[in-house]
Amino acid sequence: MSVFKSFIAFVGLMFVCASYAEPYDAELAKELDADDYGMKSYVLVILKTGENDESITDKEERAKYFRGHFDNMKRLADEGMLVLAGPLAEDAPKRGLFIFNVDSLAKAEALVKTDPAVKAGIFTYSLTKFYGSAALMKVNDIHKKIQKKPI
Repeated sequence: MSVFKSFIAFVGLMFVCASYAEPYDAELAKELDADDYGMKSYVLVILKTGENDESITDKEERAKYFRGHFDNMKRLADEGMLVLAGPLAEDAPKRGLFIFNVDSLAKAEALVKTDPAVKAGIFTYSLTKFYGSAALMKVNDIHKKIQKKPI
């Protein structure tokens, strides 16, 4: 099973498990902008190998772009715009994913274009709307509590 299919199965399992857990919390649902199903709209971004990936061979230059990539992800997460991010285990061309807390492809594209590695052509991307659990909005808060070392 591909990493993407595994991820979708995991999110679906989270939804099923959540539906049998605690009773409905109207205040939390409102805070997370959840609909009646506990879901909301996001935009899923798949990062792919860009046309300049192999041409940037200087280790310091690459490190600069990737440091900027991670710093940008942290900024977007702190602003509540980046819900989830991570590398994909498959080899190129698919390299990673973002899930943005926006409801339009145009807004997500504006956010992904702030990434220094995207600007440099190390990554390119594809965008698609994604309907998932509003509970994903709590991932970054929980992650801060379990992250021992900064990225």
